[in-house]
Amino acid sequence: MIKIKEINWNDWRVIYTLFKKELMGYFNSPIAYIFIGVFLVMGNWLFFKNFYLIGQISLRGYFDLLPWIFLFLSPALTMRLWAEEKKTGTIEFLLTLPVTDLQVVLGKFFGALAFLFISLLLTISLPFTLVSLGNIDWGPVIGGYLGALFLGGSYIAIGLFISSLTKNQIIAFILSLVGCFTAFIIGADFVLLGTPQFLVPVFKFLGLGNHFFNIAKGIIDSKDIIYYCSFIFIFLWLNIKTIESRGWK
Repeated sequence: MIKIKEINWNDWRVIYTLFKKELMGYFNSPIAYIFIGVFLVMGNWLFFKNFYLIGQISLRGYFDLLPWIFLFLSPALTMRLWAEEKKTGTIEFLLTLPVTDLQVVLGKFFGALAFLFISLLLTISLPFTLVSLGNIDWGPVIGGYLGALFLGGSYIAIGLFISSLTKNQIIAFILSLVGCFTAFIIGADFVLLGTPQFLVPVFKFLGLGNHFFNIAKGIIDSKDIIYYCSFIFIFLWLNIKTIESRGWK
């Protein structure tokens, strides 16, 4: 049974300190600028490549691409979070500080998620560019960005957990990529075609992609929000248990 310990104000102060350290860690290295540059160039190019051919004032094409772009870039964000600390030996020092495993995991998770949010924020020029070309339905735009944040958070939770299992960043990247890909497509139509009928509803519910595309339509359903929150919680909890089981403290 999963037990949730109440987090008090002092805990949040520690989490904020760790969060700020992780977030600044991205911007203190070339990783942040390479990530943002690749993310913006790849996303914008792929979107506008077909935008004028389709001839619709909509960001649907962009949000269809976003999960696949995140699929490669999110593991790049998380692969070093634990693997690098284990390889350099700084993890022993970190976990002997007066911090809990929960605080460290949440600090790392929120740091990576905030960086992803900043990257998404830089694409806000896209909907405003479309507004200059014609009328746009803001419901799917808001839903798309919200769904992207939840999907990105899920990818990060998977990557953070997998990074805690290895010292090798490349292995962490590849396994995170496989894990995120599997979680995303498990409910896809082509997967369901070869799935036993009694498992179809289960697979359809478990797939990250189905919930993302529901929200991206502008339909903010509490079931999708609860699903994503539960998914992220489970992998963060697994991350905490992995740290505890290693006996590093």
